Amino acid sequence: MEDSQGTLLKYLKYGGLPYLKHLPLEDEIVFEYLKNIYSTIVFRDIINRYSIRNTIFLEQLVFFLASNTGSLFSAKKISDFLKSQQINMAPNQVQVYIKHLINVFLIHQVKRYDIEGKRLFEIGEKYYFENLGIRNALWGYRLQDMGKLMENIVHNHLLAEGYTVQIGILSSYEIDFIAEKNGEKLYLQVALSLLEEKTIEREFGNLQKINDNYPKMVITMDSFTGNTIDGILAVDLRSFLTNRWRKY
Repeated sequence: MEDSQGTLLKYLKYGGLPYLKHLPLEDEIVFEYLKNIYSTIVFRDIINRYSIRNTIFLEQLVFFLASNTGSLFSAKKISDFLKSQQINMAPNQVQVYIKHLINVFLIHQVKRYDIEGKRLFEIGEKYYFENLGIRNALWGYRLQDMGKLMENIVHNHLLAEGYTVQIGILSSYEIDFIAEKNGEKLYLQVALSLLEEKTIEREFGNLQKINDNYPKMVITMDSFTGNTIDGILAVDLRSFLTNRWRKY
């Protein structure tokens, strides 16, 4: 498949399961196929394997995570929200169900890391989908979710490149990702666009507060690859996913 903005958008929309190359890339066909894949995962790999009884809660939990991809939550917050929707499940049971979803590689859990204190936070984490196509088939592909989809795809690419990934916390500031491999670190912020000055100040400013010399970058849909602010690289998403950014 050619390297173009159009194919990037298809990847963000439909994911990258190999069999898709045999299907017409139309929403009705692709999403029906992906929903069938999801149903197989849920019923064969989760409900049957773990003898799940509360299947309604399991499905609602997946929908909740799909709608809040990349948002910060704890098991208690998830439990409280679902309780407001008349779905009761204790926080410890929420953790059990989330673990099942992680074990079958439907979602990934990313912990927060205190950059100054050099420790992991015990409470509060983010969740990303292994396959964005499945996420979009379940929840829908919405323009307002593009920032979430970008963040999810950056996370997945880092994992594919062999990095361990955490959310960075520096005082009251958040760094989208700290990626580590072979003792080396990479700090990343993800922003839909850098066309507004306040966005540039926020995304680059957070990285400027990190007091070490490891590489830092801001990933965007804009075509700014190669430009820097105080040594922090601006990288367009396509260049990041194809590793062209390493040439700059």
